[in-house]
Amino acid sequence: MINFIVEDRDGRKAPLSIPEGISLNLMEVLKASDYDIMATCGGMALCATCMVQVLAGAEQLSSPHDQELDMLDTMPSSDDKSRLSCQIAVNEQLEGCVFKIAG
Repeated sequence: MINFIVEDRDGRKAPLSIPEGISLNLMEVLKASDYDIMATCGGMALCATCMVQVLAGAEQLSSPHDQELDMLDTMPSSDDKSRLSCQIAVNEQLEGCVFKIAG
């Protein structure tokens, strides 16, 4: 199992345990876990409505691609901890990470 923590927009933190090898991204997992993620573009890195803050474990994640960085640059609320959850693959790298849903 891959274990990480999600903080919702109200500041409530909850652990999530996801089976290894599911081939989903973080946005899909958050939506399936009933978190309020719009994901208007459906995971194409075109809208930033799935933005999260990586509060812990950012160094474990793969680096964002140019398309993700370009989209984050358009968001006034983004900072160096911001990522698009649709661009984060759910794999062992997420173990111990803490994500906060941006809002």
